[in-house]
This record gives sequence, C-alpha cells and structure tokens, in this order.
Amino acid sequence: MVGAVGDDPAVRSVELTGSRARGEAGPLSDWDFQIETSDFEAVAEALPELVAPLEPLAQQWDRLSARACYMLLLRGIGKVDLIFDEPWESSPPWHVSTDTLSGIDDHFWDWAIWLAAKDQAGKRKLVQLELGKMQEHLLGPLGVERVPDSVQKATVVYRTARAQAERRLNTYAPRELEDEVVRLLREAGYDI
Repeated sequence: MVGAVGDDPAVRSVELTGSRARGEAGPLSDWDFQIETSDFEAVAEALPELVAPLEPLAQQWDRLSARACYMLLLRGIGKVDLIFDEPWESSPPWHVSTDTLSGIDDHFWDWAIWLAAKDQAGKRKLVQLELGKMQEHLLGPLGVERVPDSVQKATVVYRTARAQAERRLNTYAPRELEDEVVRLLREAGYDI
C-alpha cells in the first residue's frame, strides 16, 4: 500500500494508523493509512490509477465521512482506508438506479465488513448507530423498512432488496466482492 500510493510525487507520507498500528487489530480490522499530500486534488484524481496494481474489488470515496477517505476492498486483505486530512462533504442517501446499483453494492459490503469488525471489538452501541445510518442511507432507498439489529440480518435484508432492485431495473451487481467479504466474515465466525 505504501508503495502504491507513496510513489506519487504529491504524497508526502503514508503512515499506518488505527488498531493495526496499535497492535490491537482483530481478524476483520481495516487497514487505516493516513496520507499527507502537497496537492490533495492531484492525488485524489490519481488514486484509481495508483491503486490499480492492487486489483481492488471495490474502491470509492466514503460517502458519510467528515474527512476525505478513499476506501478499498482487497482480496485476501479486506478493507483498506486511505485517510486524508481534508474536509469532506457527506452525500445524501443513495438514489437507486441502473447507474448506482453497483456503487450501492460496493458501499454495502464495505460497510458490512467494517461493522463486523466493530461488532467483534465489542462496540455494540456504535454498531446499532451505524445500522441506523445504513438503513437511512442505503437499505431504506432499496425499500427495506426496518433497521436490522445485526450484521447478519443486514446482509439478509440487503440481498433480498438488491435482488428485487435488480429485477425491477433489469440490471445485475457482480458478486465477486460479495463472495470475498462473505468468505472473510465466515472465517471470522459469522454465519452469513
């Protein structure tokens, strides 16, 4: 990761932070990297090309963060967050369409693995709060009426709602990302 992003001339430093840096990581913990730049806009524009050699299954800007955070999901590694000390404006809830369903799918599986890591760390109140946000921003727009009370239930209602959206929109979200996240969740003891 350091080489993929750190080789850009506008990147000043790439530093591992969070639970992995503190030696407190669980099996699903994400890899947080604090990125310092001399030109955030240039690095932001270059990120898809910079991370391409890592072959991300998903990559997108965090829609709900107050700081710029580029999220990746990598095969065999899981969730990686590239965090910048730059303000970021949150996005509204998803609007479901043929153009957005793939992005919704990426967002859901990224969120699911992050929530599972927080759940394993015993952060139950945070998980419940985030499931409420997930309902408002992602599940609700897909037609899910109630906030799920666990990561497992969120995956069940999401898959059902996504299948209904796929039929309605006559489109299909690829399953490669889902397969990898489900594999990682099952390895961590989740019955998904």
